[in-house]
Amino acid sequence: MSDFITPPVPPMTIHFDAQAGTLTPEGPVLERRMSDLEGLFADKGAWDEAVANGNPVVYSVVSTPVPEVDRELPQSITTIEPGTTAGEFWMTKGHQHPNHQGEIYLGISGQGGLLMFDGENTSWVDMAPGVIGYIPPGWAHRSVNVGSEPYKFLAVYPGGAGHDYGWVLENGMGQRVYSSDAGHEFAPFFAAQA
Repeated sequence: MSDFITPPVPPMTIHFDAQAGTLTPEGPVLERRMSDLEGLFADKGAWDEAVANGNPVVYSVVSTPVPEVDRELPQSITTIEPGTTAGEFWMTKGHQHPNHQGEIYLGISGQGGLLMFDGENTSWVDMAPGVIGYIPPGWAHRSVNVGSEPYKFLAVYPGGAGHDYGWVLENGMGQRVYSSDAGHEFAPFFAAQA
């Protein structure tokens, strides 16, 4: 066997329950409330009000025990609750990988989208059950629930890629996603909303 800085995990079976949105064995679980998304919604007043009035859970992430280290492929299921803040759909924080590597998302249930930004160009992939969204190296990415029920997706990513959430706060995502009569519409990321 090759020498590794961090020994790899042993071979294992991971049970994927798409209906329940679970992975077994379960690893770390993360819950993000509205207060954890400071600076991400365009309307700060509406965000303040949501935090003050219950601070709802916006999304949660259930992972397997596969560690986020070089050469491993961790997996997780993210569930984004349905909702809007001043018309802007609920979303994940979004991040850039400091060690630019690709990633895939598989839609499990609900309706969502994958918003990607490379610093100049914005791309959107409609996500639904059975759809795989591919995130190329160097693209910041965020998932958005554009439906009326929880949106769930499976992510598989290189363990050593890292997560830079500050990049999104500094550079934005190119576009924002709002509710509209047609379902959803886009607006420039740094433009103020009326």
